[in-house]
Amino acid sequence: MPKTTPGPRTRRTMTAAARAATKRAERRHHVPAPEASVAVAGRTVLIEAPKNGWEDPPEPSLESFEEDAPAKDEVEVHPRGRRLLTLVLGILLLAALVATAVLGWQYRDGHRTESARTQALTAAQKAAPVILSYDYRHLDKDFASARTHLTGGFRAEYGKTTKAVVGPTAKKYRGIVKATITAPATETPAASVVSASPDKVVVLLFINQVTESTQVSGARVDLNRVRMTMTDTDEGWKVSGVDAL
Repeated sequence: MPKTTPGPRTRRTMTAAARAATKRAERRHHVPAPEASVAVAGRTVLIEAPKNGWEDPPEPSLESFEEDAPAKDEVEVHPRGRRLLTLVLGILLLAALVATAVLGWQYRDGHRTESARTQALTAAQKAAPVILSYDYRHLDKDFASARTHLTGGFRAEYGKTTKAVVGPTAKKYRGIVKATITAPATETPAASVVSASPDKVVVLLFINQVTESTQVSGARVDLNRVRMTMTDTDEGWKVSGVDAL
């Protein structure tokens, strides 16, 4: 069979087919990276992508946050500072408790003092006429009644004085003394508190004493000021001292 030589058209066709096969092989081995387009001044410009293609930026890692975070020593309170803070708070709390206790004590003390003023003044007004009065006809009864209003050393002193001096003198001259609390001519009250505490009160009294005896004609009136000290006892407010002013 005679050998035929391909014509020019057939050779061109074969050549084109070979080139096409070659390009397909190249595309299988190398895939070009996509391109990106950017608009610049109204024109579209193609930008060649990197050989490895477009990749998303890496996500931040935990280490990166730890590097930016403040140091542990800067965030936490130093143990010494914590102890100092605790000490300061403890002192403030103790001061508040002490202040509350002092205010409470002052309030109770003030309330007790006010109550003492009233009670002691009333007791002094009742005791003064009894203590400063007597009648020679029943001295023992008068002196015994007076002692019920007295306390402490003053009670013992009163007993000695009435037994040694007042009693014998009253019997000898038939003395009768009657004491009353009378307001003076001025606006000064007949009885007032000079000083007071919850357990002790000093009272000022204006006393009129009318005396009758064989030593005087008629009756003699003496106007006296008496300072009486009152003391709170288990039996109530008692006289613990009397001074004539």
